Amino acid sequence: MSDDWTKDPAWKEYERHVLMDMVPKLSESALTISLVPTDEGDVKFWVELGASIMLDKPIIVVVANDRRLPERLRRVADEIVVGDLMTDEGRKELSERLALLSHRLNEEAE
Repeated sequence: MSDDWTKDPAWKEYERHVLMDMVPKLSESALTISLVPTDEGDVKFWVELGASIMLDKPIIVVVANDRRLPERLRRVADEIVVGDLMTDEGRKELSERLALLSHRLNEEAE
């Protein structure tokens, strides 16, 4: 592999995916709902969060009860929803809260 990783075919394919698939979808969306990963190295999360910031989208961050949020992520998020992602009841409650937040943020954007 070359020292220039930007010429790597796998990188080129990922770059194409981000620019041709992810960015247009984010551009057309009213807001972003980001599920904070348990893995510190979730590149997809990082790229989507960065793109959401650069596209000036409202960001709802969803985080499991036991997950610590970095302070800077707290500052970037328009809303933070903490809940139990492991039970049906917890997921139902999160879904209802997200629907209310999404509706409110959409109204504010209009």
